[in-house]
Amino acid sequence: MARIGIFFGSNTGNTRKIAKTIKRRFPDDALFADPLNVNKATPELVASYDYLILGTPTLGEGALPGLEADCQNESWAEFLPRLADADFSGKTVALYGLGDQEKYPDNFVDALGELYDFVTARGAKVVGAWPTDGYDFIASKAERDGSFVGLVLDLDNQKMLLEDRLETWLRLIAADFDLRL
Repeated sequence: MARIGIFFGSNTGNTRKIAKTIKRRFPDDALFADPLNVNKATPELVASYDYLILGTPTLGEGALPGLEADCQNESWAEFLPRLADADFSGKTVALYGLGDQEKYPDNFVDALGELYDFVTARGAKVVGAWPTDGYDFIASKAERDGSFVGLVLDLDNQKMLLEDRLETWLRLIAADFDLRL
């Protein structure tokens, strides 16, 4: 079994594309499992990994993806309650989130902050904090102590920065995930 699980929630497919891009950077199947949408995951599968990369978009005015946020399918909003009793102690988690800083500057990547709060409340060690420099927003639940809790991508307004940001972030988390780049 692979050492690192990649799970994502998605509405338009962009978060899935990022998950697949991460996997392509590490084609060794013993290292990374194939990315899996949380609407197809089980709590037992998530719990089976000591290393996790979790991705989420923020929908509308700060919502996790899910049916209440007008997604076509279930997503994080429905899956997190199924993980309510999960113990993330001893797990290393890296987070990434997508958002639109121009259209939603008051709640930019808020869902990323919700995901962070969820896993840390259950004992996870979260790595991969990302600088807020280079973003123009008013408020974010994903900002802690002047940094984001994970990689933040704005494909609506800064798509040209995607590759550099992703590569830099993967180098940032590499030591915590025992990866060689």
